[in-house]
Amino acid sequence: MREKLLALLEPAVEALGYELVELEFHNGLLRLYIDRPEGVTLDDCQKVSQQVGAVLDVEDPIPGAYTLEVSSPGLDRPLRKLLDFKQHEGQRVRIELLLPIDGRRRFSGMLRGLESDQVLIEVDGALCRLPFSQIGKARLMPEF
Repeated sequence: MREKLLALLEPAVEALGYELVELEFHNGLLRLYIDRPEGVTLDDCQKVSQQVGAVLDVEDPIPGAYTLEVSSPGLDRPLRKLLDFKQHEGQRVRIELLLPIDGRRRFSGMLRGLESDQVLIEVDGALCRLPFSQIGKARLMPEF
């Protein structure tokens, strides 16, 4: 369902000049996280909500009732695409793998970029190479 919704809604969000950072759907709640270089305002969220709502009304991909929520990705922005990992190189991240590598699924450290289809993360002074295809969740870890 998630991939179907991404394929349907990402072009509509991008046509308005925003990036669809992430999409979550569970328990009747469809939540979209949007962004753009100058940031996101409440008016931006409303604009995207209206457009996405219209697309969902026409296409009707979700059976039954649901709630649509649109917001900014926040400081702990999710990383979903390969480009996200390149753009946020040098920032602290938290990554959870789908399957363990050397008995480990969770990694926190400094994002060091990409090498082919592998995400490079420095954890406790050691460089780890994580296959992008095995990343289940990834988020920035803001420092205060």
